[in-house]
Formats: sequence, structure tokens, C-alpha cells
Amino acid sequence: MTNENGSSANVVSLVIPAKAEYIALGRLALTGLLRPLAVEPEVIADVKLALTEACSNSIRHAYADGREGAVAIRYEVVDGRLDVEVSDEGGGFDLGVLEGNGGELDEGGLGIAIIRAVTDGLTIGPRSGGTGSCLRFTKHLD
Repeated sequence: MTNENGSSANVVSLVIPAKAEYIALGRLALTGLLRPLAVEPEVIADVKLALTEACSNSIRHAYADGREGAVAIRYEVVDGRLDVEVSDEGGGFDLGVLEGNGGELDEGGLGIAIIRAVTDGLTIGPRSGGTGSCLRFTKHLD
């Protein structure tokens, strides 16, 4: 498969219910995508951790009021790197509050700091095309 730049790419998209027990499906899809590429086990462990934290944040914060929802995950492997996007349809959040909190959405964890520590790039912002949030991280695979 090639992307719009003509580079080789593998893309997988997955939508899971916003419940913690479904995060394992996202981790399995990620492992299935990376294992055939002979990615080092330590790198796979890092991105699985980052994915778990990103999905947990969406579940915990976007749907904190107990309403039903979904978390969309998009994985893309291109030119020796993995790009992962985790988005939700929650109310979003104030980026100023996030930065003022040392990179955390609120009390209860080190999720964003962990993602920053184990990946090579992180962006957080509003979800395109509607309400909600989108977290993207990149990890170089070689």
C-alpha cells in the first residue's frame, strides 16, 4: 500500500467502545501490525504503553459523565515510523489547563508524561470534524 506521497504505508483503523476492557483490542491490533515488521520488543512495549495511556485518557475524560461513547484509533506505519491517533467525541479540554497541570488533564495519573517519555512526538488538540479530542504520537521504529 502507498500513501499520497508514494511511500509505503500500512494503515489500520479501529473503533472501540469507551470501556477499559476494550483497550486490549487496540493493543492486539498494534502488536499485529508491528510484529511482522521485526520491530524490537522494547519498542512494541513502549508504543503499547503509550496507546494504553492515550485510550485510558479518552475513556476517563471524554466520557467521565458515564455516557456511552467510542474511541477511534488509527495506526499508520510509514517510512520507518509509527503514527498513532486516538480520538473521541467528548467535550474536549482546555490546552492551557493541560500545560498548567504539567501535561496532565487533571488529577489521577501521569498518562501524558508517560506518552511523552516513550514516544518521539506528541500532539493533542481538538478532533477534526466535530467535538472531542485527538491525541497523536509518533515512534521511530528503526
